[in-house]
Amino acid sequence: MELTLRKNGLIARAETLGGELVSLRDHRGTEYIWSGAPAYWSGRNPVLFPIVGRLKDGGVDIGGKHYEMARHGFARRSEFTVAEQGGDFAEFELRESGETLRQYPFPFSLRVRHTLLETGFSTCFTVTNIGTAPMPFCIGAHTAFRCPLEAGERFEDYRLVFDKVEDAASIPLGEGGCLQSGAGGVALDHTDTIVLDHAVFDEVDTLIYEGLRSRSVRLCHKDTGRGLQVDFSEFPMVAFWTMPGKAAPYICIEPWQGCAAFDNESGKFEDKPHCVTLAPGEAKRLTYTVSLLND
Repeated sequence: MELTLRKNGLIARAETLGGELVSLRDHRGTEYIWSGAPAYWSGRNPVLFPIVGRLKDGGVDIGGKHYEMARHGFARRSEFTVAEQGGDFAEFELRESGETLRQYPFPFSLRVRHTLLETGFSTCFTVTNIGTAPMPFCIGAHTAFRCPLEAGERFEDYRLVFDKVEDAASIPLGEGGCLQSGAGGVALDHTDTIVLDHAVFDEVDTLIYEGLRSRSVRLCHKDTGRGLQVDFSEFPMVAFWTMPGKAAPYICIEPWQGCAAFDNESGKFEDKPHCVTLAPGEAKRLTYTVSLLND
């Protein structure tokens, strides 16, 4: 099922499959979210739950038992129900099922609420443990934004600009999709800017940063300043990705609570970096916000 949201000249579409916001157009008709063209990548704005990235050797220990789960978890391929809706918002819910319990043995509620704002949108994740045992989870966004936004522009015309100057190195991915502990990747060397370049993503796949001073990042054209800003202040990690080797016309900006397995992980779910463990009846809410830059 698809729902249409409207506010202040903005028009968005959201779908129950995956609980995703799949389109956002401004008053000019400019589309900001990637279309999901399979030639580059069929994804658009998947919800990553209850894991982010890959598990070590495809599996994880939960309560002394081995469970297997595909990369980024099962929410992105699941059908949500409509919990609430209005003219400018939609809230979807995913509950446990026989299929999810085979991969993740917990009763849960995952609610994803997309709300149009005056100049953009917010997405709020609410995870509730409705079972009787402590429940570990990770969650993340994977929003793909069109880049370039306008005809005649290039991917390389755009910049990622943080709100603070940073000194940090990305966490590199190794073989099997595990993060490499103790290794340094692409560095932010006393700068607030990453110049977009397909050659970088062809080499490293994903730029993953942890513990940045910045709480937001702008994706903007070097000359016009047009683009958008993502506030990831409630998340400890942020990643940037586009399909390697494709010169793909999009960039994903991904606030993460959790990440792919590290090569030296214990294999226990609760030991995963930035994993949240909820007591029975407890809930955790995390929100990121996207603001359009139209000047």
